[in-house]
Amino acid sequence: MDKTSQVVRILIADDHQIYRIGLRRVLEAEPGFRVVGEAADGEQAIQLARQLNPHILLLDLAMPRRTGIEALRELATATVPVRTILLTAAIEPPQVVEALQLGARGVVLKSVGAAQLLIKSIRAVMAGQYWVGHESVTDLVKALRDFMPRELEAAQKKTFGLTSRELEIVAKIVLGYTNKDVAQEFSISEDTVKRHLTNIFDKLGVSNRLELALFALKHQIVGGL
Repeated sequence: MDKTSQVVRILIADDHQIYRIGLRRVLEAEPGFRVVGEAADGEQAIQLARQLNPHILLLDLAMPRRTGIEALRELATATVPVRTILLTAAIEPPQVVEALQLGARGVVLKSVGAAQLLIKSIRAVMAGQYWVGHESVTDLVKALRDFMPRELEAAQKKTFGLTSRELEIVAKIVLGYTNKDVAQEFSISEDTVKRHLTNIFDKLGVSNRLELALFALKHQIVGGL
């Protein structure tokens, strides 16, 4: 079965039964969607995500027996292959950043008329995008920069042993530069850029550009982010 005809398996995790019932009805009325289970708390959400292998987990932020963030952290540690969309009535920017860093693929606000927005977010996430607030996000790094708490922006910068040139390259990677872009910016070869990135990955303990950008944003190791 190809991706266009794939039935999207959805797990709903919310501690309000009436909300779950309403959400199930809305989702199952949508072509290609199937609700495979419901969880009433965070602990049950973790268990069912492991057992049912859903494509999408709709996870309420405020729940008993593990909050949405705690459940998200547990699922990330256990490397459960599910795309999680966090549902919440309200959320602070630091929580958005934390959720995305923990592997959430979307954050959707509960509101009047949010059903169609949620359907759009599920389709966007299934297509490999992220969804934050009211729109899809193709550039996760930009989204994280936009939601980064102001107090972190003023935090003491750390270098983690990176040289000045390596810090410059990290800053460009966070801005979305390709290796070719970086090479042109600093008048060096792409092979030199690759060597710098290998050294940076080793020093920071990351394995790819996204992990590098997340690390840089989290630890504020370069200025102007």
